[in-house]
Amino acid sequence: MIRQPAVAGRFYPADPRELRGTVQNCLAAAVDGDNGARPEKIPAIACLVPHAGYVYSGGVAGAVYARLAIPRRVIILGPRHRPAGANLAIQAEGTWQTPLGDLEIDSEIAHAVVAACSSLVEDEVAHRKEHSLEVQLPFLQVLVPECRFVPIAIGTLEFARLAELGHALAKVITTFGEPILLVASSDMNHYESDEITRVKDRLAIDQLRALSPRGLWDAVRENAITMCGVGPAVAALTAAIDRGARHADLVRYATSGDIVGERESVVGYAGIIFR
Repeated sequence: MIRQPAVAGRFYPADPRELRGTVQNCLAAAVDGDNGARPEKIPAIACLVPHAGYVYSGGVAGAVYARLAIPRRVIILGPRHRPAGANLAIQAEGTWQTPLGDLEIDSEIAHAVVAACSSLVEDEVAHRKEHSLEVQLPFLQVLVPECRFVPIAIGTLEFARLAELGHALAKVITTFGEPILLVASSDMNHYESDEITRVKDRLAIDQLRALSPRGLWDAVRENAITMCGVGPAVAALTAAIDRGARHADLVRYATSGDIVGERESVVGYAGIIFR
């Protein structure tokens, strides 16, 4: 099966040359200091990156990707924004297209994850129009052209099922015995003032930096934080802890207000590396 781009021309440029240039500009946002030095590459276990249109969140995502020593195998967890499809949906076969070309699904890893997690369902419907995973792919194509990936769309907020998925992912990655990066795709608080959003996002980021999946889940629920990818973040963080993560580095934080100047209704974006 070939999965066609769903948001090319809206969330990111549809023209290949323009898209490559946009991604490279987002990555250049990670240049350190006045001397223009590139940051050292980090062999991370997992990361959290946003998934809004590149004009809004591309600089935050680029700052994370530019710092990662990205392996050739990646698992991407994203929220299912649309109601169609399974609540825990993996696509285990096929190819995804972007304007930069094709990315092959890593079927070997995907089938191993399905076998390890009883709640996971092979379902392409949940992925058909979902943007949260798609917008990550051009970054991978520019940085690691030979990359293969596994797409998982999450439509449940049930903590036990998210933890089950996280433990299963860690087990599978350990079995393979080679670097496999987990990418959790999430924006932070939505459509409140810049001031309120920064306060709420700090509560969630504090739990992410404390490496506390349950603390994150509780903070989002108790403080009405509209973090769309809390499910992917909980699952990825659970897996990262199982894999030995001891540090969570906040690479960059911004809101859409920083880009467009509108502060009354913004979306927050955080980029975090778990190692």
